Amino acid sequence: MPVSSPFVIVLSDADREVLVQRARSGRSEHRERLRAQIVLASAEGQSNAGIAAGLRICVDTVRKWRKRFFGKGLAGLQDGERCGRPRRITDLERAEVTALACTLPAETGLPLSRFSHGELAAEATGRGLVEAVSASSVRRILHRAPIKPWLCRSWIHPRDPAFAEKAARVLDLYERRWKGRRLGPDDYVISADEKSQLQALHRCHEGLGPGPGRTRRVEFEYERGGTLAYFAAYDVHQARVIGQIAARTGIEPFQNLVAEVMSTEPYASARRVFWVVDNGSSHNGQPSIVRMKKAWPRATLVHLPVHASWLNQVEIYFSILQRKAIKPADFADLDALAERVLGFEDRYNSCAEPYKWTWTTKDLNDYLKRLEAHDQPKIHQLV
Repeated sequence: MPVSSPFVIVLSDADREVLVQRARSGRSEHRERLRAQIVLASAEGQSNAGIAAGLRICVDTVRKWRKRFFGKGLAGLQDGERCGRPRRITDLERAEVTALACTLPAETGLPLSRFSHGELAAEATGRGLVEAVSASSVRRILHRAPIKPWLCRSWIHPRDPAFAEKAARVLDLYERRWKGRRLGPDDYVISADEKSQLQALHRCHEGLGPGPGRTRRVEFEYERGGTLAYFAAYDVHQARVIGQIAARTGIEPFQNLVAEVMSTEPYASARRVFWVVDNGSSHNGQPSIVRMKKAWPRATLVHLPVHASWLNQVEIYFSILQRKAIKPADFADLDALAERVLGFEDRYNSCAEPYKWTWTTKDLNDYLKRLEAHDQPKIHQLV
């Protein structure tokens, strides 16, 4: 018969909430999750032996943390003071090393784009930031720091003076609003663009399939079989793609795509069809708006801000097409490439669902505020 523990755990609502959060967190350390699970199981009246068996740990470990929590509460689950050599690098010195890692070497005249751990250790010692530090210590300091200076991400600053207004119009259309009013059931939003310079690359030798300890191999050399352009119109709320293959980009092939869409139901009988496009040459500027309205009075061309194709949902479809149907490229000729692209379009339409677009005008305003915080050119926020 299992021996009951003399340390009976009774949790307050506040302690239980903290422990449940720790036990379920995927980002906390394993030891923190384990200690929380021990205490929660103890509060349910389980024996030490039962908890140890369930968590696959030693029963002495259960006794230890059960007793510590009984005596000190949540504070008892923290690690105690350890014996051993005191820390040589102070918190201030650690902060100095992290700040140095965030500095571009070129700013100090060094012919480097970034520091290695060894170079950081030498630079910190040479500047007198620390008396002595090894490359491995620098690695541990940066690993524990919340800032990761060795990572970088490319971005482009909006240079369209009407960036906020143009982006907001598109974001409103994604939420089925136009000029402050809800879109009706017979209003549609189309995201359109062209994927140009699709190359029919034919590999000079057949590839090799994967094997034990070997990844798939694709021949490096290829023969060029020409290029084509793929024009696509993506219905944002219906997840439907209508596309055309063209020899090259231009106004005429884009107009051909528009004609096909606007002649196809339900768009042929729609009250309004909004076309979200970027500023490419096939549909650029005020002339393209006039041209669209003249040919199709029920269609409205809505331009994205300059350099803001990331707001165009059809680009997501193009990314999926590239990854799932084109890469790695190996096509006998342009006909084979066109057949693959249009075949994927049919497959996509048979099972696709609308993208869960979550970036709203609130996120847009937050983004513009962050830009202003970097002392970049001011962009008017939405009211």
